[in-house]
Amino acid sequence: MHSFASKKKLTRRERFLSEIDAATPWPVLVAALLPHYPKADGRGRPPIGLERMLRMYIAQQCLGLSDEGIEDAIYDIGSVRNFVGVDLTHESAPDATTLLKFRRLLEENDLTRRVFDEIKAHLASKGLSMREGTIVDATLIAAPPSTKNKDGARDPEMHQSKKGNDWHFGMKCHIGVDMATGLVHTVVGTAGNLSDVTQAHALLHGGEKVALGDAGYQEVVKRPENADKAIAWYTAMRPSVRKTLKKSKLGRATEKLEQAKASVRAKVEHCFHVLKCLFNHRKTRYRGLAKNNAQLFTLFALTNLVLARRFLGTQHTQVAS
Repeated sequence: MHSFASKKKLTRRERFLSEIDAATPWPVLVAALLPHYPKADGRGRPPIGLERMLRMYIAQQCLGLSDEGIEDAIYDIGSVRNFVGVDLTHESAPDATTLLKFRRLLEENDLTRRVFDEIKAHLASKGLSMREGTIVDATLIAAPPSTKNKDGARDPEMHQSKKGNDWHFGMKCHIGVDMATGLVHTVVGTAGNLSDVTQAHALLHGGEKVALGDAGYQEVVKRPENADKAIAWYTAMRPSVRKTLKKSKLGRATEKLEQAKASVRAKVEHCFHVLKCLFNHRKTRYRGLAKNNAQLFTLFALTNLVLARRFLGTQHTQVAS
């Protein structure tokens, strides 16, 4: 039998998980969740350690796996097993049902938002405070359109929305991103048919003086919820209007201004790239907005850790699919 003790190649998954492990403030997160975690009462089997369950949950979100999928991965993949901290020589991995109960505990106590806030505070303590302007944007996340389920219907909290000439069924994820660092400071999940501009006010942290948005945020300053905010909004020109710009001096200057605004707004696309490509979150996993919003807080907390590596001096890697 061959031994893997002398294995020298470090896989992308191993490198990715080791970087997430090193960047995550585990003691802070455990302390925040501990008051809500079940205690041993002397009757029956004691609960599995909180940090182990949190590590299993984080690994699941990083790799985009189901409850059963992450349980199997712990048995099959050494890097996942090491990340979670399971030694199969004298113990078994937590099962899928245990992880399901842990996730429900997080959802019912709004603890994924707490994880998001704690990681945001941790990064602020490293000098990555979010006090500059804000970039707002939204992306569609598809939901299963199938009616082959117990209710015989699609998820009633998801809705159709039109983008270009195509219709999409699902939810919409709205985020507010710090202009200087590109880190996410606010997350709001809504049904897919709500327009971007209706959530603009909810994506501001309150300390910014400048906000940027794409053409979907036109007329944002005229909305009543933004009337009392002393914020300078810079929104993109509608593509149909931009195409009509003349080749005059004014037209060229306007085009340069639009390009400058777009180069700043590009930071928000990095967040969505990590969400959809690195964490493979292109479709909703659960029914209802509450559960999916809870997952989004976790995913964007991890997204911030990934994006913060360029400031904290950690090498960027991509996880193997």
